[in-house]
Amino acid sequence: MKHVPVIAFLILTASAAGARAQTPVAESWASHPCYVGTSLFMLANLASDDQPPHFYQVNVGYQLTPKDRLSVEAITWRYYHPLGIPWGESRESADKAYPGHVREFGVGLEYQRLLAKGLYSSISAIPFFRRYYDAQNEKIDNGMQLYFTARVGYHVRLLDRLFLEPSLAFNYWPVSTNVPDAFKAQDERWHSYFLAEPGLNVGFRF
Repeated sequence: MKHVPVIAFLILTASAAGARAQTPVAESWASHPCYVGTSLFMLANLASDDQPPHFYQVNVGYQLTPKDRLSVEAITWRYYHPLGIPWGESRESADKAYPGHVREFGVGLEYQRLLAKGLYSSISAIPFFRRYYDAQNEKIDNGMQLYFTARVGYHVRLLDRLFLEPSLAFNYWPVSTNVPDAFKAQDERWHSYFLAEPGLNVGFRF
């Protein structure tokens, strides 16, 4: 299951590249400036795995100007390994696992700027409320995490108001509180950032 998001990203990015001719101009947002969206990576929740991510995301936004958008982003997920493990390192090995898992819930803001045609960049900030669980699924403690994302992507029109946004992101979390010692020991083996995370959002304008 760990490779499902990456494979889906590559397939749908190729499809999006072939649909560039359908990319809407910024002015097409004038009559439908609001939008709601989510991440197609939620499909990974359906994969057979003993450690499902329970990942869910909703974005609700507004077109401020022909090139500027602002949205509220709500995310929840569960993970069993440090977020900073880079590409090329196996997350499956037992020596990298937490002695349990982390569950997070967050609501934040994302600002998106259209650069040229469908190309865009964005930045978001989300404060996460965290729950730490042990291997028996018993809650150990609560904490907070401040999570930033800088993203570059491409906006592709699929239907009249439906759109797809493949992207790559740089994630950085400088603040994490009340981390249990055993979890902290694993986190300290890695950086507090992650490079080149694929993204694949779908949305509808109204």
